[in-house]
Amino acid sequence: MARKQRIGTTFSLSFLDIMSCGLGATVLLFLIVRHNIDPVVQVSTDLNAETEMLQEEIRIGEENLVRIRNTISDIDDQLAQATGLARQIQDEIENLQRQIEQLDPNAVESLAELEQRLAELESQRSLLQQAGGDRVRQYVGEGQRQYLTGIKMGGQRTLILVDRSASMLDETIVNVVIRRNQSDEIKRQSPKWQQAVDIADWIITNLEPDTRFQLYSFNVEAESTVPGTTDSWLPVSEEVVLNGAIQGLRGQLPEKGTSLINVFSRISNLNPQPDNIFLITDGLPTQGKLLLTNGSVSGRERVAYFNEALDELGQNIPVNVLLLPMEGDYFAASAFWTMAVRTRGSFLTPSRDWP
Repeated sequence: MARKQRIGTTFSLSFLDIMSCGLGATVLLFLIVRHNIDPVVQVSTDLNAETEMLQEEIRIGEENLVRIRNTISDIDDQLAQATGLARQIQDEIENLQRQIEQLDPNAVESLAELEQRLAELESQRSLLQQAGGDRVRQYVGEGQRQYLTGIKMGGQRTLILVDRSASMLDETIVNVVIRRNQSDEIKRQSPKWQQAVDIADWIITNLEPDTRFQLYSFNVEAESTVPGTTDSWLPVSEEVVLNGAIQGLRGQLPEKGTSLINVFSRISNLNPQPDNIFLITDGLPTQGKLLLTNGSVSGRERVAYFNEALDELGQNIPVNVLLLPMEGDYFAASAFWTMAVRTRGSFLTPSRDWP
């Protein structure tokens, strides 16, 4: 019996298996490639956004730079006008002086008129000089600088407190230890201590002649730099007294720790009380009312000593704080700023070349 002949087909079961496997592999490859592309697109988008933000900041910075240049140009023009006016007034003063010298002594009426005009011009020149002195920055003498400080110079009774603890020898702990073991002359010439004395001198110089003052130096206790006057006020109008107060401060040495509460307690002995206080210091106190003889003081303890002193002082007397730099005293700036705000005083951290 003859076998029936099979009819062959192109799409057999094996062929379909192969096609299915190939299709699955293609889909898997597509998913893998798509997964790797997505982060690249996201990073590119982020970079574009950051680039646009930086370009916007650059544009704003350029606009601000143009404004600043325009402001400087305006100030230069005003300064040139003031300089020209001052020169014109000076020429007119010299001309009037020559006319006065050439006048007939018998012409009393003309001489009086010229002298009155001369007095008016002198007054205008004085006002121009004062306007120049109120600029944000100017050079005086051998390069010393004065800045617009915002310090409140008013008051009829001004008390100046200068910290002369050992930390006033330098700005770093290591250098303080080194200088503390050196000679007295080297201690007095410490740049930081000299700046503190110069600041006190600047304050006294800028007091009104009809006011009274007192200058205390303090560490664990406070005393006047003019012996025998600790609990009394001194007249600003007497130059000998002013010079004696500053010379007394320059002759002292920074030493020991700092007790701010003992200083504020001493203020209560002044009668009447001060109506303006200047505090020149470099950090938080290291001692309280009861003095420690040994051991280190933590930052929290120093803040606690400061708060006790602040409560002792009260809020009725404005305190203007001039804070010099000191390594490691991180809470000092915020604490003394709080004191200035609470007492309605001012807070300043002067640069090394001020005043």
